[in-house]
Amino acid sequence: MNSRIGDKIEEIEGYLSELEEIVPEKFEVYASDFKTKAACERYAEKIAESAVDLAFLIIKDKGLKIPEEEASSFDILAKESIITEDLAENLKKIKGMRNILAHEYGEINDEIVFNAITEEIVGDVAEFIKNVGG
Repeated sequence: MNSRIGDKIEEIEGYLSELEEIVPEKFEVYASDFKTKAACERYAEKIAESAVDLAFLIIKDKGLKIPEEEASSFDILAKESIITEDLAENLKKIKGMRNILAHEYGEINDEIVFNAITEEIVGDVAEFIKNVGG
């Protein structure tokens, strides 16, 4: 495995572990603690950004066509049967949520973000890592 890919996987695993340590079990705790909420949102952003970086590293390593849009990187990996179509869609949603958090498009729905962090991001990104050799 390309060492840059291995390094990126380790980075993501570290972010996932750190996120799991700080995210509260209950939404009410998350919603009422702005410091925890901000930290969880930042980890979600970092994980999403790193997942896109990993996708690009894999595309480059395999000599595939570099996509013009970041989210398309997951489609390319699905087309090459490196990840499933469903996982590609889920990873694109994570990327979309990252854009909302990073650029604050409109009102952020804490419940949606909490559910994404606790139920979707960790599982989907862990599956992505497993699929690409982590």
